[in-house]
Amino acid sequence: MNKVIVSFLSVCFCLITLQPVDSYASDKVSKHSPKIANLASVSAAVVDLKSGSNLLTKNADRVMPIASITKLMTAMVILDAKLSLKEKIRFTRQDKKNINNYFSRIRIDSTLSRGDVLRIALMSSENLAAAALGKNFPGGSVAFVKAMNNRARQLGMKQTRFVDATGLSEKNVSTASDLAKMVAAAAKYSTIKKYPTNQVYTARFKKPRYVLGYTNTNVLVRTGKWDVKLSKTGYLDEAGRCLVMITKVKNKDVIMVLLDSFGKRSPTGDANRIKKWLKTGQQGTVAKSALNYQRTKLEQMEI
Repeated sequence: MNKVIVSFLSVCFCLITLQPVDSYASDKVSKHSPKIANLASVSAAVVDLKSGSNLLTKNADRVMPIASITKLMTAMVILDAKLSLKEKIRFTRQDKKNINNYFSRIRIDSTLSRGDVLRIALMSSENLAAAALGKNFPGGSVAFVKAMNNRARQLGMKQTRFVDATGLSEKNVSTASDLAKMVAAAAKYSTIKKYPTNQVYTARFKKPRYVLGYTNTNVLVRTGKWDVKLSKTGYLDEAGRCLVMITKVKNKDVIMVLLDSFGKRSPTGDANRIKKWLKTGQQGTVAKSALNYQRTKLEQMEI
């Protein structure tokens, strides 16, 4: 009798564990296995924007450098302070020093409205623009970074730390889970939703007067084939290729957070694999080089 009961309970347990965690994916997923999409990114989180439920997680609580994803928090702090977006921001040599003389096409001593400075920082990841935003904050860069970390705490981003406005420092760290919270918060700002989804933009500087053309760093926005409602890319040697965005899949807004991908096209490849998985349940395939990269990075994190 005991053997019969044990056998019955074992069968029930197996049936339960084979069910998908979330019913968001298509019916095809429930008929097969609940395995998630294969991804090139070391860490990832996919979240239903409306409900906040996790659709997919992969090493989502590992603390990692986040590169220019940082600029989303930069934008929120600027907008929270209700600073005039029409005020002219002057780019100085100190701004250039603050980004370790990182290349920028912007001319020293020229000016641009704060709104346009914010726009090119978000859509084209212009580092000098982000640095200037931080320096021109009341109290300067130190006060700005403090405001960034305070905002992170308000959002419950417990494993996140910011040290600059640009993301050029590898000490700007977070997790995919924390960044999903930040992206959800950023989506409440109409300005942040608008600027990063511009495909191209011409910034008109003054003193001296000149123009610079900027393109969006997210190829999925540039092609116009995706319904992208918010986007930010990032890259550092220490952080790999990163991408966060909100896009519509099966008539639902979905947050995608992809951290530390190997190869310039890997984040967009992962986004496509996630979209396909949510629609069909198909896992997709990842290049062997990307899998080796993940293995190496995870081993380094354990040291």
